[in-house]
Amino acid sequence: MASLSVRRWRQLALWLHVTTSVGWMAQALALCVLLTTSLTTPDRDVAVAATSMAQVLDGRLLAPLANASAFTGFMLAAATGWGFFRYRWVLVKFVITLVQLHLGIFVLGSALADSAAAATTGARGPAVPLAVGSALMAGAIAFQAWVSVAKPWSTTRWMPADRRQVAGTAPRWVFVATVVGVAADLTVAALLGHPAPLISLIILGTWLVLRRRQAHAARAGATAQPDAVPTPTRAGAGRR
Repeated sequence: MASLSVRRWRQLALWLHVTTSVGWMAQALALCVLLTTSLTTPDRDVAVAATSMAQVLDGRLLAPLANASAFTGFMLAAATGWGFFRYRWVLVKFVITLVQLHLGIFVLGSALADSAAAATTGARGPAVPLAVGSALMAGAIAFQAWVSVAKPWSTTRWMPADRRQVAGTAPRWVFVATVVGVAADLTVAALLGHPAPLISLIILGTWLVLRRRQAHAARAGATAQPDAVPTPTRAGAGRR
């Protein structure tokens, strides 16, 4: 019964990962449509409205869903035997996600603000690279979905030679915390109008620290057990 409960919560966390990833891709496509509309319409009011809505969409939907997708993906990797670096397909997804998060946090938000400001004056601003970038973002997420299904390529050099050394599935509370953390952070983002994934970061950091301590304890326990050595017997023992 306990293993069934763990599996159900893990499946719920996986469902959240898939759902938020699809939502992230859909919002990236919507962003591309809005930015393309602002570039092609002759009406300045429509251009201003399109870029302004793209900015709102980014803060209220795209960014929170991107954070939730990344968080659930990281937790599924850290809380199961997949890990971050043992399989090439997981490593590729991990790197792509980090790049997208970096661009979304440090580039996309400010560029959308500049594009909205430029639209009020009839200029394009960075709308062209933003439209191309949002399309590439959606394409990258679609590629990650294919990688998750196909699971191509082999293991990396970080995969232990003895597969028994790979940690198993985390306890139930880890997946419960993952689901609750996503729900809480999405609620906070809806109330604030922008993402604030503090709870997700705390859960992820806590589990990574605990998992590292457990791995160190397991290795220390394995090395502390001496090999069984048969007790030597003296020749002629028991003779008088």
